[in-house]
Amino acid sequence: MALTKRDRRKRIKQRIRKRLSGTAEKPRMSVFRSNRGIYVQVIDDLTGATLASASYLEKDIYGQKDISKTEQAKLVGKSIAKKSQEKNINQVVFDRNGYLYHGRVKALADAAREEGLKF
Repeated sequence: MALTKRDRRKRIKQRIRKRLSGTAEKPRMSVFRSNRGIYVQVIDDLTGATLASASYLEKDIYGQKDISKTEQAKLVGKSIAKKSQEKNINQVVFDRNGYLYHGRVKALADAAREEGLKF
């Protein structure tokens, strides 16, 4: 039986998540990519709390028309890095959430690194 794209990603995600876990000192930065935009959360898995989040729906990002989804991902990466650093989070564990590390996911990660987030 052939797996659907969604089922394949779910299996990859489970394989990644059994190795990754976020703590208060080094939380997990989880990326979700939809067809329309990109979302990212910084999560403390021990308490189950979201410490910071950013998405393409923020006013300064969503208001910009005529930008590609890759450029949008870069802006979200910069935004999450700034929000994390405001809460004294400088190191995270990157969770690509089953997506391949290229394109929008890579652009988001690179932008967050440029803003000073370490992973």
